[in-house]
Amino acid sequence: MSLSDFSQELIATARALAESGKGILAVDESTKTVGKRLGSINVENTEANRQAYRGMLFTSAGLGQYISGAILYEETLFQNDADGESMV
Repeated sequence: MSLSDFSQELIATARALAESGKGILAVDESTKTVGKRLGSINVENTEANRQAYRGMLFTSAGLGQYISGAILYEETLFQNDADGESMV
């Protein structure tokens, strides 16, 4: 298969990501950077707390009305939300 075999899918994905009125949620903060965010509210920088923070963002009511995609940090690829659903 070549890249041209996926051209229509790539075009559709790009259009969906660039949908008017929506943005991309950047949740690709490193462990150290998200730790600073958590520390500012006196929350310990543990994997469980980072997971809970990201889960809170991803399950916010109406998120899909405003966000067309998300940039993830590698750790997130292997995490599940508290309800067991994959973060991806």
